[in-house]
Amino acid sequence: MNKLISETSPYLLQHAHNPVNWYPWGEEALQRALQEDKPILVSIGYAACHWCHVMERESFEQEATAAIMNEHFINIKIDREERPDLDHIYMDAVQAMTGAGGWPLNVFLTPDKKPFYGGTYFPPVKAYSRPSWTDVLLSLADAFKHKREEIESQADNLVQHIQQSAQIGQQPGLHLNIPFEELFTKAQCDTICENILKQADTRWGGFGRAPKFPQTFTIAYLLRYHHAYQHPGALQQALLSLDKMLQGGLYDQLGGGFARYSTDEKWLAPHFEKMLYDNALLLDVLCDAYQLTHNGVYAQTIRDTMDFITREMTAPEGGFYAALDADSEGVEGKFYTWSKAEIHHILGEQAKPFCEYYDVTDHGNWEEQNILWVQQPLLAFAAEKGYDADIFGAMLKGCREKLLAVRANRIRPGLDDKILLGWNAMMIHACCKAYAALGVPAYREMAVRNMDFCMANFRQEAAGSAFYHTWKQDQAKYPAFLDDYACLIRALIALQEVTGDTQYLYEARDITAFVIAHFGDEAGQFFYYTIEGQNDVIVRKKEIYDGAVPSGNAVMMQNLWYLSVVFDQKEWTNRCVEAVSSLSQTIVRYPTSFGVWASQLLQLVKGTPELAIVGKDFRERMNEAGKWFIPYRVLVGAEKNIPAIPLLTERERENDTLVYLCKDYHCIKPVHYIEEIINLI
Repeated sequence: MNKLISETSPYLLQHAHNPVNWYPWGEEALQRALQEDKPILVSIGYAACHWCHVMERESFEQEATAAIMNEHFINIKIDREERPDLDHIYMDAVQAMTGAGGWPLNVFLTPDKKPFYGGTYFPPVKAYSRPSWTDVLLSLADAFKHKREEIESQADNLVQHIQQSAQIGQQPGLHLNIPFEELFTKAQCDTICENILKQADTRWGGFGRAPKFPQTFTIAYLLRYHHAYQHPGALQQALLSLDKMLQGGLYDQLGGGFARYSTDEKWLAPHFEKMLYDNALLLDVLCDAYQLTHNGVYAQTIRDTMDFITREMTAPEGGFYAALDADSEGVEGKFYTWSKAEIHHILGEQAKPFCEYYDVTDHGNWEEQNILWVQQPLLAFAAEKGYDADIFGAMLKGCREKLLAVRANRIRPGLDDKILLGWNAMMIHACCKAYAALGVPAYREMAVRNMDFCMANFRQEAAGSAFYHTWKQDQAKYPAFLDDYACLIRALIALQEVTGDTQYLYEARDITAFVIAHFGDEAGQFFYYTIEGQNDVIVRKKEIYDGAVPSGNAVMMQNLWYLSVVFDQKEWTNRCVEAVSSLSQTIVRYPTSFGVWASQLLQLVKGTPELAIVGKDFRERMNEAGKWFIPYRVLVGAEKNIPAIPLLTERERENDTLVYLCKDYHCIKPVHYIEEIINLI
């Protein structure tokens, strides 16, 4: 065994018995590289990564290959989910060198941690227009000895590039000199919509070509834009994208929950790993779509996905696990796919219509196996075949339950059981939205229980605002990153909206002040990804664009705007406006990379409905808000006046519960129910 044996990350533990002398990222390995003047090989992946497993089998488990690695390099394994800060830096370097990125990410560093060469998967022998891994190792070891000056120069250039890349797209803040109405305009919002729709796949939904990712931020913008301006094309593309995902193999037709992305344009064949964050983000946007359309398919998908999270992704302690692997028994997708013969054996005479509906054939629809997917919505299929839709739907449900029971006895995909603060906070937010949209008390209870878990286990001190990033086996470690804090604050805000407990708002306010103090940049505008004083990164980056998870900067701007309204913090308002205005040209031009920012820009154009509810029935009134799609609301409530929250000051009337609709703290005449003012909102 090697130095990874004492780690908690499932991904690192997978490599603990490799003949490679792996180290975790830390002082021991970094000091050894300096003392021995050896290059560092950093190999980054994650537990649910298919090609990471492939490269481990082909190369890292081979004695001869390991001998070359151990002789010439200090070898470090990193779980990208434990150390996204390092992954961001070295991914940027590899993308700059090769024009592409992905995992496994293999990057070679000078002894002082500067990257000079890298790539993703390397085969054991030359193939796919890629050199063999051993050829790469031997040529780099030789270059480090004989072309050291070139390597150092290349490394310095790359570090300079990474430092500059964080500034791309930013213009100086403009809002101090231009009236607010001119700074953010409907014309910008229109152009964002046009630029999104230029990339739309109008047949299969989604945006761009395969591989296809859910792009929930883009869909969320289209729903908000349609809600604001009644744009049928925006709504149509948003719903088409969701519908095709729900009908495809990306969605687990038996067990609920979503895979990470589709390898084809039709959403048929996913990359089968299931990540917590994808499911949280898809739940968010499905709740939006349900509130907007009241389509029962969306409600059922929310329920089934919440059931999946409860059943397969929830730890006994109350946290949510990180991911499920794509592979089982060393084969990608084996847990999820079926032969037609197996389905006929289980379902008997019901197999024929079931197989017709889910495109199950003798020869299979993917690698000689069948992925269940829906080519025609149930109503259309039933009408074409002459079935009663309700009876047919009930029959399909029964069949799915039988297959799910059989599937439960298969060898399961590996579970990445570490618990990440930011991803858990995203899931808390999704639970709150699911409760608001569907009114199922268990969803709110899930959110409260998970927040209690996070507060108890991730805090660095009992009452402080500093948190850790990852937790497993009673051990929390690594200082939390900007994403963790941003998503945690957003989750606290959402929890107040569904519980009526203003303590969550005070917690959100205090953590926000901590983030401003310890992550804020010198211009007082954006936030760094890592906390001040963290010394093991070569660059302190600012992550501005949305990736698989939303930009921590973008989420922080939403938080600042919301909390500035709640607590009348003008400097937080200004910081949000300054940041959005400095990025506005980039947001408009590249909206699919800046979807969360685009939604914030739209909010600045449309305004923020302030809903304040005071009286003994305030919780019931707050819950009623979930019946409608009110995307940019601030919603606060209490039984009595609360002087610390301006919206809840001087609102109380004896023996009455009143709903106030306000803007800039000016309120219209109060009403008793939200539905009385929904048209004004």
